[in-house]
Amino acid sequence: LFQELHWAARKDLTVYPDMTDSVRNLQQLLEKITTTEVTKGNNPLRRHIKPLFRHFSRVDSCLRPREAFRGSDEIFCRVYAIDRSYITIRSRLSASVQEIILAISDKLQYFGEHNHFEEKLTLVAVASSGEKVVFKKNDDCVFTTLGVNTHLFACTKESIDMLVPLPQEIQFPTGNREIHRITSEELANHLTAFGWELFKCVHELEFIDYVFRGNCRKRATANLEIVLQRCSEVQLWVATEILLCDSLTKRVELLKKFIHVAAICKQNQDLLSFISVVMGLDNSAVSRLRHTWEKIGMVFETLFRHSSNLLDPCRNHKTYRDILSRMKPPVIPFVPLILKDMTFIHESCKTFQRENVNFEKMHMVADTVRTVRRYRSSLHSSETDSSATQRHIKAYVRQLQVIDNQNVLFELSYKLEPKDQ
Repeated sequence: LFQELHWAARKDLTVYPDMTDSVRNLQQLLEKITTTEVTKGNNPLRRHIKPLFRHFSRVDSCLRPREAFRGSDEIFCRVYAIDRSYITIRSRLSASVQEIILAISDKLQYFGEHNHFEEKLTLVAVASSGEKVVFKKNDDCVFTTLGVNTHLFACTKESIDMLVPLPQEIQFPTGNREIHRITSEELANHLTAFGWELFKCVHELEFIDYVFRGNCRKRATANLEIVLQRCSEVQLWVATEILLCDSLTKRVELLKKFIHVAAICKQNQDLLSFISVVMGLDNSAVSRLRHTWEKIGMVFETLFRHSSNLLDPCRNHKTYRDILSRMKPPVIPFVPLILKDMTFIHESCKTFQRENVNFEKMHMVADTVRTVRRYRSSLHSSETDSSATQRHIKAYVRQLQVIDNQNVLFELSYKLEPKDQ
């Protein structure tokens, strides 16, 4: 009944445009009912429906412990139309673009909107910067390849140039004042806890598949790609929160808080969050805020300089590797560097030599995989109380709101400290 009412109302929008807000509210209610019916009770489908960490529909979804994704797992996903309306489809994580388009078309045809529409539809990812990626029909596992603040659109090929980012992605969000009330220790501990949940979900073979995958193979790297997304998200979150802080005094305090958060993450042996936070502080839109940086004091300036030294790429990141070698499990390493090492091995050594397998190359790859296994040979214990306050912080850390457009970040930066100052 709700579905029929929703689609009937959508058809009337062309005649009654003032109904736009009401139709949107009805759409959100329909989505909530649809997802709740599948995930509640003893429904046998419950264990198959899993939220991607950037697509939590309800707070209770992000508070549940993370589970590893498999290609057969099903997720809910919004797919937008050119008029910014959307439908919610349920799809396998490993579904091909052709299968996704068929699911969209089936849902539209159910209400008699289109016939054989899948032949005309194209799936497009639109980022907040306006950049578009047009997927091929045989592409697969597209859900975990979407960048931060990127959404899926379905349209005809003729309409691709008309696609624009969603309004909420191109507007300046307001800074989250909640971060000023959370201590550095709470932020760092929750970052580490979530980082560990994501990292332990990554199967060792995902590293190999990510580097060695061929054009004819289906990807099986969903959990690894989610970790890489999280790395980018934390960097952007740090820059976003600082640049949305209008008060110089509060901005200085926030800068010092993030420096402290990075130091605690390092103590927690969470090098993924540690380096992500430091890279966020080193974002060119943040590092140019001279009047802000000069007020943090010698102690925090020294602490940040020592943290930045770990990012020094000299001698193949020797400083970072020396510190990592002294850590005992459990450790959350900086995953992008592991992939860089494996990519170097793969591209610098031939897999076959004179029609024989290059076992030396295979041993080097195996050594890297064994290193990942060693990092996770002990379980990470994240002891946080279950109070309402801690649950609120946990939800905040797992649903970070960020600006991923570097041009927008620079606009905010120049607004805080113009060039001529």
